[in-house]
Amino acid sequence: MSLVVAKFGGTSVADYEAMHRCAKIIMDNPQTRVVVVSASSGVTNLLVELTQATINDERRLSLLKQIAQVQYTILDALGRPQQLCATIDALLSRISQLSEALVLDRSKQIMDELLSLGEQCSSQMFAAVLRELGEQATSFDVRQVMRTDSHFGKAEPQVDEISALAQTHLAPLLAEQRIVTQGFMGADEAGATTTLGRGGSDYSAALLAEALNADSVEIWTDVAGIYTTDPRLAPNATPIPEISFNEAAEMATFGAKVLHPATILPAVRQKIQVFVGSSKAPEQGGTWIRHQIEQAPVYRAVAVRRDQTLLNLHSLQMLHAQGFLAETFATLAKHKISVDLITTSEVNVAITLDKTGSDSSGHGLLSEALMQELSQHCRVRVEDKLALVAIIGNRIATTPGVCRRVFEVLETHNVRMICQGASPHNLCVLVSESEAAQVVHALHQNLFEG
Repeated sequence: MSLVVAKFGGTSVADYEAMHRCAKIIMDNPQTRVVVVSASSGVTNLLVELTQATINDERRLSLLKQIAQVQYTILDALGRPQQLCATIDALLSRISQLSEALVLDRSKQIMDELLSLGEQCSSQMFAAVLRELGEQATSFDVRQVMRTDSHFGKAEPQVDEISALAQTHLAPLLAEQRIVTQGFMGADEAGATTTLGRGGSDYSAALLAEALNADSVEIWTDVAGIYTTDPRLAPNATPIPEISFNEAAEMATFGAKVLHPATILPAVRQKIQVFVGSSKAPEQGGTWIRHQIEQAPVYRAVAVRRDQTLLNLHSLQMLHAQGFLAETFATLAKHKISVDLITTSEVNVAITLDKTGSDSSGHGLLSEALMQELSQHCRVRVEDKLALVAIIGNRIATTPGVCRRVFEVLETHNVRMICQGASPHNLCVLVSESEAAQVVHALHQNLFEG
C-alpha cells in the first residue's frame, strides 16, 4: 500500500475549526496513514516565554492561563469527552510543574520537556477530531521511535535507530488506523524528552516518512505552496508548481519559511517527493518537490533570511600560515555551530551564522565561552541586524550575465558580503536588514517581472 505522511503546522491546528478542515484533507486520501502535528498556533511561543529566567510569578500564571485557554476552547467544541479532558488536564499540570522547576534548575532537559507539551496536547485533540468524524485514529507518542542524541534544544536524530524503531512500533499500526503523532520532539537513549530545534516538525515528518518507506510527505501550512518570493515583499510573486530537491534545499536554507531547512535531507536520501500546500485552501494546489523535474530555469526564486550575524576574524597568524581556519572551525564545531557563508582575505575571515539555528528555547549562538575561545587566537568583530538575500535557480555560476543583472539592482545598496560560485544554484548577498525588503522587491522585479 502506498503511504503518505502529512504534517500540519501550528496555524493548521490552531483551533477546532482549523483541525476540522485538516481532518477533511486527511479523509480525502486513504493513503494518508501518519499525521504529524505542531502545537496549536502561538502555544510554542508561550511555552518558550515560560522557560525564560526573567519572568515573575504573575506573568507565569498568565502564560499558563493562556495555554490552558487554547486547549479548553478546543475541548469545548469537542463536547469535553471525559478521557480526553483528563489527558489534557494532566499535560497542563505537567506544564505548570516544569515551569516551577525551572525557577531553581535552569536545565535544558527540563526546558525540552516543557516545550514538547504543546505538540502532546494538539496531537491528542486532533486524533479526537478525526474520531468524531468517524475515522479510526489514535495519538501515538513519537518518543517511542524518534531517537535522538542528548543535545537538548537542538537534538540530532539517529536515523538508523529511528528506522528500526518505526518498523517495530509504528508500521504494524498503520493498516487499521490513522496515527496522529507529534513533530518537533523525540527522546534520547535514556528516554529523556528532546527537541529538534525551532521549526522541527517538518523534519520530524520527513524522518518518519524515510523510516516507513513512504511515497510522499505533505507539508500543510497557511500558503498555497512555494512562491517565487514572499508575496508580502513582492505582490507579483507567483506559485511554483514543481521544483527540484536541489532548488528546494537552497530555498529552505536561505529563508523560504514554508519549509524547514532539514526537511529535504531525508526526502533526498530516499527520493521521497514532497508536497507543500495550504490547509485553508487545498483546492488551490501547491508545490511538488521532486528528484527529477521537467523545467530548470536559471532564475527560480528570491529568498531572504533575516536576523543574520557576521563574524569578522582578524589575525596576522593567517599570513602565509597553515591551520588557522582548521582551528577556527574546530572551535565552532565544539560549540555546535555550523558556518553558513564564508569569505577570506590574507589576514581576515568573514563568516555568517544563522540565528534561526538557535535552539528550541531561543537561546543565541554566540555564548560567552565561544567568544572567549575565539579571542584567544584572533580579534573578533560582530555585526548583526543583517539579512541574507539569495537568488536561487540553476546554472547560476556558469550563465553569463547573472552578476550584471543582480548588481545593477544593488547599485544603491551597501553589500557586506557576496558569495557566488560554490553552488550552481545560488548567488547570495548580505545587506542591512532595514534594506532587505527593498532589495528583494527590486530583484524580483528585475529577474521575474521584466
